[in-house]
Amino acid sequence: MSKYLSLIPFIALIALIATCVSVFGTDALDGATQVSLLIASAVCVFVGFLMRRVQWEALEQEMTDKVASCMPSIIILLLIGAISGTWMLSGIVPTMIYYGVQVLRPEWFLVSSSLFCALVSVMVGSSWTTVATIGLALMGIGRAHGFDDGWVAGSIITGAYFGDKLSPLSDTTVLASSVSGTPLFSHIRYMMKTTIPTFAVSLIIFLIAGLVMDVSGQGEMTFLAELEQTFMISPWLLLVPVLTGIMIARRWPAMVVLFLAAFMAGIVAVVWQPALIAQVSDAGWYEGIMRVIYGPTNVKTGAPALDQLVRTHGMAGMMPTIWLIICAQVFGGVVTATGVLRDVMQMLLRFVRGTTSLVASTALTGIFCNIALSDQFLSIILTSSMFKDIYRERGYESRLLSRTCEDGATVTSVLIPWNTCGLVQSTVLGVATLAYLPYCFFNLLSPLTSILVAASGRIQPAPTKKE
Repeated sequence: MSKYLSLIPFIALIALIATCVSVFGTDALDGATQVSLLIASAVCVFVGFLMRRVQWEALEQEMTDKVASCMPSIIILLLIGAISGTWMLSGIVPTMIYYGVQVLRPEWFLVSSSLFCALVSVMVGSSWTTVATIGLALMGIGRAHGFDDGWVAGSIITGAYFGDKLSPLSDTTVLASSVSGTPLFSHIRYMMKTTIPTFAVSLIIFLIAGLVMDVSGQGEMTFLAELEQTFMISPWLLLVPVLTGIMIARRWPAMVVLFLAAFMAGIVAVVWQPALIAQVSDAGWYEGIMRVIYGPTNVKTGAPALDQLVRTHGMAGMMPTIWLIICAQVFGGVVTATGVLRDVMQMLLRFVRGTTSLVASTALTGIFCNIALSDQFLSIILTSSMFKDIYRERGYESRLLSRTCEDGATVTSVLIPWNTCGLVQSTVLGVATLAYLPYCFFNLLSPLTSILVAASGRIQPAPTKKE
C-alpha cells in the first residue's frame, strides 16, 4: 500500500501543472509551474512523514545538496543569457543569417532552411530564439515559394532542435548533462552517434520533397535589405563563432568558453554596432553593453521580423529557467529523501530487463513526462532523477542516460500541443502543432533511433569514465 501512496506527489504535480498550463498558457513558466513544484514538494513531505516518519533535517539536507549540485549549470545559464544578447546586438547572428539566406533556392528550400536553422541554433543555443527570429523569416519565404505551412514549419523545427540539442550554449543540453553528472562536451560528443544519423535521414526526406514539389517564387531580398539597413554586416564578424568553435574543439571548460564568447561579442558590438548600442542606452557605450549583457533589449528597426530578431533578454531572461531548476531540485530532493522516488522506480523497473528495455523505458518516460508535465525541463530533470541510480548500479555510463533523456524528452516536447514548447512554437510560427507534427522528422525519429542503437548490441555496461 505504501508504494501506491508514493504516487500521490507525482499525481499532485501532474494535476497542478496541467491546471497551470490551461490557465496561464505559455506564461506558466513565469512562476505558476515553480509554485506547483513547491506545493507538490509539500505533498511529498506530508506523505513522507505519514509513511516513514522522515526527519525534517534529512529532508532539508537532501534539498540543499540537490540545489547545490546545479550551481555550475546555473552559472552556465547566466553566461548563455549574456551570449544571447551580445551575439545578437553585435551583428554576429544577423551576419550569419544574411549570408545563409542567400543560399536558399525553391528546390533546395526545405533542406537549406533546416540546415540553416541548425547552424543558427548551434550558435545561439536556443531553438526558441532560432524559431522566433530566422524561423519567422523562413516561414514568409516558404509561403512565397508556395510550400505548405506544415512542411516549412517542420523543416524549421527539425533544424532548430538539432542545433539546440548539440549546442554547448543550450540550456537543455547543459541541464541534461548536469543532472546526469556527465561532462558537457562528453555528453555532446556521445549524442552525435544518434543525433547526426537521425538528422541526416530528415535532410534526405526534405531534399526529396523539395525536388519533387512544384513550387516557385522569391522572398528573401526584402529581408536581406532590412538586415543591411539595421546592422553593419561583415564576414569579419564570423571570427567570433570561429574562435568559439576552436575553443570548444580544444575542450576548454564550458564556463571559460561561454565567458570569452560573450566578452568578444561585447567588444565587437561596441566597435561594429555603435548605433544599436546607442539605442539601448543614451548614457554611453559602457551602460549600453552592460544592459545588453544583463537585461532585456528592444531595439526598434521598423520591420516586425527584425524587431523580433533584435529583441534579447540577457542574463535576466534566464531567471525563470533558473527558478524552475531550483524548485525542481527541491522536489527531487524531497522525493529522494522520503523514499517516494525509490518506490516508484521499483514499480517501473520491473519492466526493465536489458539495455534495450532500459533505454526504451528512459526515452518513453521522457515522452510521458512531456505529455503529463507539459515542460521539457521538468521532463529532463525527473527522467534523469528516476533512472540515474539504476544506470550507475548496472554499470552504464552516465552519458548514455543524458543522451537518452535528450532523445526522449528534449526533442519531443515541441510535438505536444499543450507542452510549453508546442505552445510557443505553434504560436510564433502561426502553424498548429498537429499541422507541423508529421513533418518534424528529426523529433519523431530521435527516440526510435536511440532505442535501435541500444538494440544493436553496441552498448554494453562499463564503468563510468571521466573525461
